[in-house]
Amino acid sequence: MNKIFHFIYVVFVVFYGTAQDHNYTNALINESSPYLLQHAHNPVNWYPWGEEALTKAKQEDKILLISIGYSACHWCHVMEHESFEDTTIARLMNEHFVCIKVDREERPDIDKLYMNAALLTNGVTGWPLNAFALPDGSPFFGGTYYTPAQWTKMLTYITQEYANDREKIEETAKLVTNGIHAVNEILLNTDEKAFSVEVISTSYTELFKGLDTEKGGKLGAPKFPTPSVWKGLLQYSELMNNQAALEQVNLTLTTIANGGINDHLGGGFSRYATDEDWKVPHFEKMLYDNAQLVELYCLAWQKTKLPLYKEVVFETLEFIERNLTAPNGGFYSSLDADSEREEGKYYVWSARELHEILAKDAALFMEYYSITDTGNWEEGKNILFKQTSDEEVAKNAGITVEQLRSKLDASRKKLLSERKKRVQPTLDDKILTSWNALMLKGYVQAYRTFGEKKHLKSAKKNAQFLLENMVTDAGEIKRTYKNGKATIPAFMDDYAFVISSFIDLYEATFDQEWLDKADDLTQFSIQHFQDTATKMFLFSRVSSKELVTQEAEIYDQVTPSSNSEMAINLIRLGHYFTNTEYLETAAQMVSNIQPKKTKNPYFYSNWARAEQFLANEPFEVAITGKNAQKVRHEMDQYYLPFVFFYGAKKSSSLESLEGKFVKGQTTIYVCRNKSCKAPTQSIEKAIEQLNSY
Repeated sequence: MNKIFHFIYVVFVVFYGTAQDHNYTNALINESSPYLLQHAHNPVNWYPWGEEALTKAKQEDKILLISIGYSACHWCHVMEHESFEDTTIARLMNEHFVCIKVDREERPDIDKLYMNAALLTNGVTGWPLNAFALPDGSPFFGGTYYTPAQWTKMLTYITQEYANDREKIEETAKLVTNGIHAVNEILLNTDEKAFSVEVISTSYTELFKGLDTEKGGKLGAPKFPTPSVWKGLLQYSELMNNQAALEQVNLTLTTIANGGINDHLGGGFSRYATDEDWKVPHFEKMLYDNAQLVELYCLAWQKTKLPLYKEVVFETLEFIERNLTAPNGGFYSSLDADSEREEGKYYVWSARELHEILAKDAALFMEYYSITDTGNWEEGKNILFKQTSDEEVAKNAGITVEQLRSKLDASRKKLLSERKKRVQPTLDDKILTSWNALMLKGYVQAYRTFGEKKHLKSAKKNAQFLLENMVTDAGEIKRTYKNGKATIPAFMDDYAFVISSFIDLYEATFDQEWLDKADDLTQFSIQHFQDTATKMFLFSRVSSKELVTQEAEIYDQVTPSSNSEMAINLIRLGHYFTNTEYLETAAQMVSNIQPKKTKNPYFYSNWARAEQFLANEPFEVAITGKNAQKVRHEMDQYYLPFVFFYGAKKSSSLESLEGKFVKGQTTIYVCRNKSCKAPTQSIEKAIEQLNSY
């Protein structure tokens, strides 16, 4: 029967052309991931990760070649064009390996396993990630990008070694698997839990040693935004009244906003800068970066009231609305770095183009954005980035700052309109739960900070999308959504960020439904993901046996780790629901991490935030009455990182709100450690009470 259907399909393709004249089609053609579909017509016989490929490897006793990347990755495209589209190389791959393509954004669990293998065996990380494993999935080597010559040599060498010295490869696989487990092993810290501002200060003193005090960010290149580092440092500046910490945050955020990493025409940030000046971006735009940066710039505005930060928030959200928002309220994943097979082509300009489009205003625009006739980047191309203050540029031009900004605004609109005529970078239109939750948090914080109702509307629409499509009544979450279908069981980061976003939505609306849903998902996470021995949460379900190791995610990198976010979730929910078990679990998790965090605080920045909550008892501000929302919004004009807000207009089942309703008035209660100050109707008085504790 299968042969008959195959014959019919071939005849149909020959006569009706449904294969779009592709010479090759592999098993990826049935996938929904844009990244996997990019490789569906390679001559390589790619398989998606799954039972078919793994069974084939075991039956044919072939090495697994696992190639991992993502849709917006420039060097992934390069290696595809150079090697995976080459029929000679493809023949070598097909003959000796079972070749699997993985979208790292869909399957971060697979990516983490084989990335650790590459780090242990080759000392490298990055994408494309190309790993080699035994038929059972045990990795024995991993690398990143290879030229065609290097890749051919690598394939040939591994094929020969597997045929001639298999025992050595099998022994290496055992060592690598054990090494991965050892690197990620978390032990239960049985010492007495000790959280203090002194210990926190020691960590931040160590952190400062690695920061760039001239250009912002971390010393050296490349430079990643890593929002959780600056979010934690901003919180620390408030905890310790540390001006140096605040100055470092402002330096970093200002430099990022002025740099080439920020799209000065269309808004939105690229994933990182390749240089130490934040000038040259790696041009892909990821949802998770922009989501976190929106939240961070909102918090920084609350603290500083710098106009630049508000501009960044609104420009970034306009980019999100225009480019990454689906009609159903979900958010798409990314925009590619490349267009027309050239990195950054969509974003850069020649001086000639600017003169033709802007005419007499070109010189002013070029001075403002550091553009030269010969190009400030490569091959006569210019990246827009700002090095000089508005005041200085206006003075040089003999105009006012207001006139300068008006002229620049007009020029940006002209260039943006012209840029839209170019071939646009490819959109990765899959919707990922964890990244959507981060964007939801960004929208909620934007609403709380600036009071724009459209931002709350976007947040609620996304939350409803998640509830209706990604979260089941039983509390199970799906990872990805594409073509009207939710697939892949979620990982711990999906749960952690959805829980966090629902808590945020509660604080913005005082609708207890969101708090209750956050608690339900937390209970599900504890039941299905928690390692009872250490209290940490595994990245995949405890019951999962799909991979050769099961680990807990602990490092805070471009996004916070799922465990650090869960620790903060447990602290927040522990206070909201007066749940001492949650608080004790969070304390144990942070205690487990303390020895690691002290040595390398940069990669434990979100853990540091959790530790601050444990060392410095948070405030609980309850607002009850008809104008509870209005009062909450006015209090949000202050930067209050150690305040958990509760509220309701009429009644609530929360224990912390019992007895706090006064008929006919809106009342504020400032509490800490189960003790409350005298109730007040004055926001100024409430702020004084917070400052007097």
